[in-house]
Amino acid sequence: QVELVESGGGLVQAGGSLRLSCAASGSFFSINDMKWYRQAPGKQRELVASIASGDNFYYADSVKGRFTISRDNAENMAYLQMNNLKPEDTAVYYCNAEIRRSWSDYAGMSYWGKGTLVTVSS
Repeated sequence: QVELVESGGGLVQAGGSLRLSCAASGSFFSINDMKWYRQAPGKQRELVASIASGDNFYYADSVKGRFTISRDNAENMAYLQMNNLKPEDTAVYYCNAEIRRSWSDYAGMSYWGKGTLVTVSS
C-alpha cells in the first residue's frame, strides 16, 4: 500500500521560511510527477509547484521566486522550500504524486497525503 506523508508545517511570521517534506512509502516501481497543492480556508485547492521525474518544474505565479520544489529520487522524497512567506500563503499544503505501481504502469496512479498546515502571521 502506497502512502504519502507530509511534514514541516507550522506557524511562522511573515518573511520567515519553512521547508515541507513529503515521504512516499510502500511497494511501488517508481514515481513520475510530484506536486505540492494548497488549500486555504474557503478556497479551492490550487497547484503550487510540481517537479517531473526529468526535473521539469512548474510554479504558480504567486510563489515564483519564493518557493523551490525539489526531490530525492533515491529516498522517494519531495520538498518545498518556502521563503519570504506571506499571510496569504496560509493554507493546508498537500503532497501529490503520480506513482507507477509496476514497470508496465506507465501512467501511474495519483496519491495524496493528508496535508500539513502552514500558518503565516502578519
